Amino acid sequence: MSENQVPADARPPIPDHLSVDPRSPHHNAAVFEHEIGIRFNDKERSDVEEYCISEGWIKFRAGKTVDRKGQPLMLKLKGRVEAFYR
Repeated sequence: MSENQVPADARPPIPDHLSVDPRSPHHNAAVFEHEIGIRFNDKERSDVEEYCISEGWIKFRAGKTVDRKGQPLMLKLKGRVEAFYR
């Protein structure tokens, strides 16, 4: 184990529903202290902003498009979602 890796038992469990937006009730800062990977339909994605494993969806930004409140416009895709620590 290298010096910057954390033992698996020291990491919090990966939640079923997680969002990168700190205003969301599904945001968990402790999980983001470690690097997380998302696999969607067997392809790894790096642009995921929010996911739900049990419901089988991910949300990601629609380019630079924003809504009328200035928040990024999100697109939702359904499929098989897997979250893991790298």
